[in-house]
Amino acid sequence: MIYRYQGSKRFWKSFYALSSAQKASTRAVWFIFKTDPFHPSLRCHKIQHLSAVSNETIHAIWIEGDLRAVFSIRGDVIYTIDIGTHDIYKR
Repeated sequence: MIYRYQGSKRFWKSFYALSSAQKASTRAVWFIFKTDPFHPSLRCHKIQHLSAVSNETIHAIWIEGDLRAVFSIRGDVIYTIDIGTHDIYKR
């Protein structure tokens, strides 16, 4: 499937707060993510708690170390919700 991408204000605010090295890692992973959001190298997984709270399936991808990005899929749109440490799972 060909997806369109939309980032939330929270995602962009969190992204711009990252270090330059983390931004570079995110950009490298983003290239893979745009090609295949479920590529094995991204270690994509469902976040049970956020999915239950939001009434939609929320996924996370691994970027580096403790850096994750969370997103949902709404039809043909991948909506990036936030990026940060595992603490973003608690929001």
